[in-house]
Amino acid sequence: MSNFLERASSGADRVRLGAAYYHEYQPTDRLGTDLDLMAATGLSLIRVGESVWSTWEPEDGVFDLDWIAPVLDGAHERSIGVLLGTPTYAVPPWLQRTHPEIAAVRADGSRVPWGARQEMDFTHPVFRRYAERLVRRIVSAYADHPAVAGFQVDNEPGLLQLHNEGVFAEFVARLRRRYGTVAALNAAWGLTYWSHRLSSWDELWTPAGNTTPSYDLAWRRHQAELTAEFIAWQAGIVREYARPGQYVTTCLAVTRPAVDEEAVTGALDVTAGNVYYVAQDELALPDAGRRHEGGWFGQGVWQLYQSADRLWGARQKPFLVTETNATSINASHANHTGYDGQLRQAAWALAARGARLVQYWHWHTLPYGAETYWGGILGHALEPGRTQREVARVATEFEAAGEALTGLVPDVDAVFVRSVESDWAMQFQPPLPFPGTFDPDPRSYGRIFGAFYKGFFDAGAQARIMSPRQLASVLRHGSDSPAIPACLVVPALYVSDDELPGLLDSYARSGGHLVLTFRTGYADGEARARSGVAPGAVLRAASGVHYTEYANLPGPLAVEPAEGASLRLTPGARALEWADGLEVDDARPLAHYTHPHFGRWPAATVREHGRGRVTYVGTLPDSAFAEALSRHAVGGATASARWAPLPASVTVTSARNSLGQRLWFVHNWAWQPVRVAVPEAVLDVLGEERLAPGAALRLGAWDVRVLRAGGPHDGPPDPRGRSNSSIRQG
Repeated sequence: MSNFLERASSGADRVRLGAAYYHEYQPTDRLGTDLDLMAATGLSLIRVGESVWSTWEPEDGVFDLDWIAPVLDGAHERSIGVLLGTPTYAVPPWLQRTHPEIAAVRADGSRVPWGARQEMDFTHPVFRRYAERLVRRIVSAYADHPAVAGFQVDNEPGLLQLHNEGVFAEFVARLRRRYGTVAALNAAWGLTYWSHRLSSWDELWTPAGNTTPSYDLAWRRHQAELTAEFIAWQAGIVREYARPGQYVTTCLAVTRPAVDEEAVTGALDVTAGNVYYVAQDELALPDAGRRHEGGWFGQGVWQLYQSADRLWGARQKPFLVTETNATSINASHANHTGYDGQLRQAAWALAARGARLVQYWHWHTLPYGAETYWGGILGHALEPGRTQREVARVATEFEAAGEALTGLVPDVDAVFVRSVESDWAMQFQPPLPFPGTFDPDPRSYGRIFGAFYKGFFDAGAQARIMSPRQLASVLRHGSDSPAIPACLVVPALYVSDDELPGLLDSYARSGGHLVLTFRTGYADGEARARSGVAPGAVLRAASGVHYTEYANLPGPLAVEPAEGASLRLTPGARALEWADGLEVDDARPLAHYTHPHFGRWPAATVREHGRGRVTYVGTLPDSAFAEALSRHAVGGATASARWAPLPASVTVTSARNSLGQRLWFVHNWAWQPVRVAVPEAVLDVLGEERLAPGAALRLGAWDVRVLRAGGPHDGPPDPRGRSNSSIRQG
């Protein structure tokens, strides 16, 4: 059988389906029945073994490695690949009892009790010794098995911030290496405040009582570094045994508190992670009122796409979805099984955004344990039903699409800069309260980022997410860099070094449209508020505005277009939560608040800058305001603009395949069937139907159509996956 990743990253790539499969959890032996049904369903990959250390090693030094062999053999006989997991995130009871010192410690000094998972300090040398012994046993036993396409090391790392003595000692050691002297640390963190100045390194307090923002940011960086190092350590062990072509990954839950997805995937061959979402009416469009905080599962169509774009952004490459919901998620009270067609819609949406694998968690619903009511493709009855039939339909369609799905790279209309460090800093010092309260909302960064992402999504623009490090690396190359789309959105980049503002300035001068928001550039790389007039000298000159005061708003404020502005605001558009007191230097106002006090300041401005423009948004826009700002930012220069006007329930996204062909993915997120006029000659890749320009494309309830452009717009493959509205940095 050919290697799965080779199929998933080469010219032979076709997007595949899979499922997590735990034969060891089944109350009866039904391995053959399950594998036969998986093959009939069209699954190409199963994930196994990552959660059962006590099955692999039931007693200290007593190994049972043979139990998985029938699963691998049976999968191979049916041409199903296997992603083999290392179970280091779920330690057995005998290890915790024998070595209680490996237990994770909370900030208050208490030990995390055993009884769930990831309760251990994965940096502890005793844990590492046992983990390495088991990983070597498993991987050496099965690396040569022809079914094994790759290895997943650990699972969903970064669940806890570890406060163990060894972790803190290493934190101090790294601070000493970074800052050199206590005096340098005092200056960098502003420890004169509240008499926190240190005279020696052993005076550094533990995080439990910390109130210093710079300390907290350093601690969060340390935790993410430890997670990345742990995954890299395991990956290194696995590669000692892996065959050429086998890949190494981990399953990411990107919202974990000790994870920086860019860092943790740096030592891996491919990004893989979770994309969970709430189905039923949460996937309905139009959607004007969904929450923006994100979380580990998405609410609304736009969050489904944002989750996929974030996985692409980890390495700026195609990715694997190692977990997504088949039916219900989370707990016994969260049974939002999708309507007919919604599972198919989600699968095609993930494929359109660059997923090479859509793998369901899981094949069969468990009869016991904490996740008894986390629904699989098969329910507790273990009989095929509506969900299995819809999965089979998706698999059939993926296969039927054939070469059209090879090497898909999504089109890009705007790059969004997402800063995990700004997220951490805003968790410590949130700028927004929980809506309707005076309590700080640690989800502030996600709400701000999500509001702007949703605005662009609603405007039909396709996004690429990059970290500040990734963006800086691209922009430093100047004229030799790959082209960046002509719109760059920087929401709430609170923590920023001194270099990036200059790179953003150069981007706009070179012809790009730079969109800045409140809190961008406000703090330096140590999370210290910058002294001086905001948003700093470079961004002030570029944007043509400055401010010396800001405020949380007493409630939603209506906004209206400024006189002479081309911004098209729908009635009822609102500003939420925040207002920078923007003073105009040489910018043009786009919108004003309608309020006796805040009305003195513009809510948004624009300024011509070199060959480009800079838009500054001083508030948190609601959906209508954000969409208007997004249309202002990208104009008509989006891949999907040719499809306008569209029904409110319809989205159109696009990607290029390895043959240079553009594919259109047209979704109807509603019960009401619709018709859409196609803007060019297209071929339905699933039904072989050809449509001439202007012909009516019919979509049923919760439907998706996949079309290949068949006219003059087909061009050579674009390895950067951008729209035609791009600039080159000069």
